[in-house]
Amino acid sequence: MEKNKERIAFLKKRLEMYYEAEEKILQGQSYTIGSRTLTRTSLANVQSKIKELESELSALETRGNSKRRSVRVIPLG
Repeated sequence: MEKNKERIAFLKKRLEMYYEAEEKILQGQSYTIGSRTLTRTSLANVQSKIKELESELSALETRGNSKRRSVRVIPLG
C-alpha cells in the first residue's frame, strides 16, 4: 500500500511537470536568444503523455476504492 502511495505521488509530480511543459509550448514552440535557438518538443507528444499519466494515476487512485460485490449461485435442478 505504501508503494502505491509513493507511485501516486511520483505520477502527480511528473504530471504537473507535463502540464507546465504544455503551457510553455502553448505560449511558444521556440524562441531565440542571441544566436541560440531553443525548440520545445511537439505539443502532441506532451499531450499524449499527459493522457497516459492521467489514466495511470486514475487507475491507481481507484484501485482498492471500488466496492466489490460477491454473488453466490445456487443451482436449482
